[in-house]
Parts: sequence; structure tokens; C-alpha cells
Amino acid sequence: MNEISVIPHKIIGVAVIWNEAKQILIDRRLPKGTMANLWEFPGGKIESGETIEECIEREILEELGIKIEVGEHLITVDHTYTHLRVTLTVHHCRHLVGIPQAIECAEIRWVSLNELDDFTFPEANMEIIAALKKDEYFDGMND
Repeated sequence: MNEISVIPHKIIGVAVIWNEAKQILIDRRLPKGTMANLWEFPGGKIESGETIEECIEREILEELGIKIEVGEHLITVDHTYTHLRVTLTVHHCRHLVGIPQAIECAEIRWVSLNELDDFTFPEANMEIIAALKKDEYFDGMND
């Protein structure tokens, strides 16, 4: 009789943080664990009783030491890796206060939308990048 292995499912709030120079903040994962050293949009697991917006604000403060304003929803990505299923709820965010610090990541960078292609992201993040490239929010950022 075969046992069915259940893949863990994580619900994650993700921030696409824009600065005044129309750049996006990305971070590089620590050099350990799954997806080590890959670049990502910052965020983290939702805690019990939290809204996605509250999760994103808390995670960004904990991971990067900055305050942000969570804006409109960009995309929700449901992706299954071999070891994990993730639901990424992604919001546009605006950097408000503080200098980003690599508290829970290896490195951080402000990059332009076009520069995202120069970095290696986990597979699920590719849908976020595609959505950013066709999103009207970015068109407004170009003015």
C-alpha cells in the first residue's frame, strides 16, 4: 500500500517595494537551505489572525528594518515545487522610512524592472516578474 506524501503548503505575503527612483527592492536568500542564494521579492509566511497586508508590513520590518505602505494587489501565484507548495500573494508597496538592511538575507539591491532579468529567482517568482512587466502600475511609475 502506497503512502501519499503531503507536500507542505505555505501562504506567503510578498512585497514589490518601489522607491522614489522607480526601482524595486530584491534580496538574495541566505546560502543555506532550499533555494539558497537565489534572489527574491521580500516577504514571508502569514501568521494566524493576520491579513496579507499586515503580514507584508511585519515581514518587511523584521527582514529589512524598513517601513512600507502596502498598496494594490499585483498577482497571486500558486506554485508547486517538488518539496513545497506556495501561494504567493503579491502587493505593490512603497518604501516610506528607513534604510533597508540585510537582516534575514544575504544581500539586498535596488534594481530597475529591466534589470530583474539579470538575477536568478525561484521559479514561482517568474510569474511575478512577468506580471510586473505588463502591469499598468509600472506605466504610471514611468511618468
